[in-house]
Amino acid sequence: MFKYFPHTESDLKAMMDKVGVKDLDGLYAQIPDAIRFKNDYQLPSEMSEIEVRQLFDKLGSQNRQMTCFAGYGVYDHYTPSAIPSLLQRSEFLTSYTPYQAEISQGTLHYIFEYQSMMAELTGMDISNASMYDGTTACAEAMMMAVAAGKKQNKVLVSDTLNPDTRKVLDTYALHQGIELETIAEKDGVTDIDDLKSRLAQGGVAGVIVQQPNAVGIVEDYTGFAEACHEQKALFIMDSVAADLAVLKTPGEWGADIAVGDGQSLGIPMQWGGPYVGYMCCTEKLIRKMPGRIVGMTKDNRDQRAFVLTLQAREQHIRRQKATSNICSNQSLMALFVTIYMSLMGKQGLKEAAELSYAGAHYLCDKLLATGRFSLVYDKPFFNEFLVRYDGDMDKLFSTCMMNNIFPGIRMTDGGLLIAVTEKRTKEEIDFFLDMLKLADGLK
Repeated sequence: MFKYFPHTESDLKAMMDKVGVKDLDGLYAQIPDAIRFKNDYQLPSEMSEIEVRQLFDKLGSQNRQMTCFAGYGVYDHYTPSAIPSLLQRSEFLTSYTPYQAEISQGTLHYIFEYQSMMAELTGMDISNASMYDGTTACAEAMMMAVAAGKKQNKVLVSDTLNPDTRKVLDTYALHQGIELETIAEKDGVTDIDDLKSRLAQGGVAGVIVQQPNAVGIVEDYTGFAEACHEQKALFIMDSVAADLAVLKTPGEWGADIAVGDGQSLGIPMQWGGPYVGYMCCTEKLIRKMPGRIVGMTKDNRDQRAFVLTLQAREQHIRRQKATSNICSNQSLMALFVTIYMSLMGKQGLKEAAELSYAGAHYLCDKLLATGRFSLVYDKPFFNEFLVRYDGDMDKLFSTCMMNNIFPGIRMTDGGLLIAVTEKRTKEEIDFFLDMLKLADGLK
């Protein structure tokens, strides 16, 4: 009811006595006088509600609304308008932790539904209650493989994994005593011969690949799971969540652990976060999975109830013995994607994915037809593809940006990585093509 209680004078005095200062200025005594701000703050006087709204509308109008053709792990998908309203319902948006099951039934319920949907989407047995984001979910899967592999501490990572994810893996591995090796890529895809050669050397706890890979190629992972399992290694697949509505699932590929980012399930790009990571696995690995799992049971009145079915207590009270110290996350984002999947349904997810695929292939065909663009890899792709442009890339970018189009991601080798989602209309794609032709001097 009362969201803010101001401190009384006695409160302030008690706090200052505790830290050993006479007044509030004493808290900042160590800050040099030369760098202290002494002018008046440029704050407006009080405003009415409508004046505040008008002020922020005016500030917001200074932002440029770009039509986005960039991806590389973050995608401009549609957000159904019902989500923000449902997201704020009191039975879901609560400050109570899930440990207080009698008060947290709304929270536990949506986590249970989230787990059920993610397990079905990935084709896996088990899902946890979600992770921070896709990169840390992948890092947790790496540590999970090492924990399951006992004395094996080597993890093989495909060179086609997103470089941002690889950097996070490197950071985690450095402090966990994990040895990372890179599986070579061949013609844009993971080299299975190099994988088998490295597996044969022994000591491998897990293998990490990505689907679609970092440059959008849909890789054929036939034989990968069998090669891993022959050497007692876990097969880990990192995937864009929305793409699994139409692509072969990690479960169908024989993966032991499926991870990735759920941002593609309707979460706006919003300057890089917050997003939500997912982690699913086979039932035999359930005890090695970090985080918690919500289950459904019945109470003493024989009514349906939700509880924390599984959580490794040492994660909370014996940190040094824990396989992971991730115990919670932005569960609000798990609720977000749960509502999204509920509203879209199986058919809606499939249709959105098919629209993304169709738009990307339409744009790619048109670019190739100009004679100035070529595919870097002649491989199957879903909604993202890498092209090489033999013109002035700087001019291309500046022309598009001036016309409120973000044309893609410039790669270090001179390529342009372009992504198309269901939000991109044919008119937007054609306008993008017109701007490319304008930059290139084509008619």
